[in-house]
Amino acid sequence: MRRIDRIVILTGAGISAESGLGTFRDEGGLWSQHRIEDVATPEAFARNPDLVHRFYNARRIQAASAKPNAAHDALARLQSDFPGEVVLVTQNVDGLHEKAGAQAIHMHGELSRALCASCGHRWDAPPEMVVGEPCTACRAPTARPDIVWFGEMPYHMDDIFDALQTCDLFAAIGTSGQVYPAAGFVQEARMAGAATVELNLRDSDMSHAFDDHITGLASKTVPAWVDRLLA
Repeated sequence: MRRIDRIVILTGAGISAESGLGTFRDEGGLWSQHRIEDVATPEAFARNPDLVHRFYNARRIQAASAKPNAAHDALARLQSDFPGEVVLVTQNVDGLHEKAGAQAIHMHGELSRALCASCGHRWDAPPEMVVGEPCTACRAPTARPDIVWFGEMPYHMDDIFDALQTCDLFAAIGTSGQVYPAAGFVQEARMAGAATVELNLRDSDMSHAFDDHITGLASKTVPAWVDRLLA
């Protein structure tokens, strides 16, 4: 059995579904209620900032009251107890990994943070943001959610690719495999020689690229997988 010293884990919306936070692409998910073009692009914010703020205000309030589930807790335990390094990368913006005690790289931003579109300053967002809210640094009335929208470059990509190129095991948990660049992480890890495993409720668009597959609810499969890694 190969030695595992460095693990990179990618998490998506599926890991937070059991905490009551809706996924995007399932029936009844967020994209069935709102068009991407209306709430999740820079153009949408320029066209109708009030609608975009109301969408993210609702998500921010919902995330603030959500609690981590057993899958979040298990990954925090893995990060704490694994003798090597565990790099946790998340597409989620809900902050549940941190609530569970883990440290995560937020490639798509965080609901709890605000961003100035003028000077790039970031700060803790209030529960509800409004159109024309001033930046706390430059005072420009251009505050927006610190969320990576479609058409924008995800955050921390250099750090993520460095981790992928040096890991021994790559795992994707609760991801759809439909959004790049995250959907291509498994291929990056494989080219670097890492073993790969997917934990998901069902097959994703990238399931074919993984060595192993574990299917089921994240609250059941992730703790069991972590137990095996720590055994």
